[in-house]
Amino acid sequence: MNIYAVGGAIRDAVMGIPVNDIDYVVVGSSAEEMIALGYQPVGKDFPVFLHPQTHAEYALARTERKTGIGYQGFHFYADPSVTLEQDLQRRDLTINAMAQRVDDTGAGVGPIIDPYGGQKDIQAKVFRHVSAAFAEDPLRLLRIARFAARFPNFTIAAETQEALRAIVQSGELSALSLERVWQELDRGMRSAEPLRMLEVLLETGAAEQFLPQPLIAVCKSPQLKKQLANDFDLLAANKVADVDSVCAVLLADLSEDAIRQWSETTRMPHGTRDFAELFSALKKRVTQQDYSAGDIMAWFNRADAWRKPERAEKLIALAGVLGFQVQRIKAGLGAALAIDSQAVIQRLSATEQQQGERIRSAIDAARLQAVEAITAT
Repeated sequence: MNIYAVGGAIRDAVMGIPVNDIDYVVVGSSAEEMIALGYQPVGKDFPVFLHPQTHAEYALARTERKTGIGYQGFHFYADPSVTLEQDLQRRDLTINAMAQRVDDTGAGVGPIIDPYGGQKDIQAKVFRHVSAAFAEDPLRLLRIARFAARFPNFTIAAETQEALRAIVQSGELSALSLERVWQELDRGMRSAEPLRMLEVLLETGAAEQFLPQPLIAVCKSPQLKKQLANDFDLLAANKVADVDSVCAVLLADLSEDAIRQWSETTRMPHGTRDFAELFSALKKRVTQQDYSAGDIMAWFNRADAWRKPERAEKLIALAGVLGFQVQRIKAGLGAALAIDSQAVIQRLSATEQQQGERIRSAIDAARLQAVEAITAT
């Protein structure tokens, strides 16, 4: 049998990008032989095995045939007769359909095997699908969209654009699990230019399936899109790349209802959703010409700043990265957090100390007074 490193590891090596994960393909072997050699089987849908020492994943070379709907509607065929070229042909893009033989230590030996022109497309900075089977898997549309966000200087080949539109027209995007949709969107938002992912969804006609209407309107407006691009540039310049912050900036001009609705249709984690809602509310506050200490306190309470001060501070810092004047709010939060709740309670009468609502009211009043004192200067 022969073992090859394949896919993204070879692509990244050719592009001079640090390689983190390596996928291995085994050609000319069987499940029985792999087990006899000490590999542990873990694959459910197709034969994947863990190396007995390194525990890296090794998959038998395989072909596939469309048998159902969606990205899981495939029958996989793994056999010692399946060639490396046949295995590579089922992959999505030419730049991901390259391989290199490895020795017993996992080190690459010999030339890069590139039957479908991946190196040429890397040089030309083009995303090009390998075969007509590309359009059979609806998940590939989202993969290409987030690849475009990771490699924004690449263009999509005209024939691949047509294949992506064919996926949209097939209606199979609706067969994707919401969890997998969010996984791809999440990875795109963590990439170099998240806005490029949205552009691909718009260009292929898939935006209606995956994006909220208000966000589509933003992306279609040259002025609003330019502002969003500027905001993302500020995030990049300040090395802000966590998905909560990126998603919050992306959705900052949407209503709470729109954000919540989109979170439900994408399985967005609740923490990410809450962060986006709170940032949207904060942006509306700081873009007003005049806001009171009471307005600031209302946002602190909504953000649960008393139990989650780190999140409130992160939200305020994010607004500062985008150029909003948040000094008053930042100072007000510090003053409010400095209030000694126990000291406030001790100043109440014995009867009042037994009344939860009275205690909360007294603490709120003390915090508001602190915020007023800071923000009035």
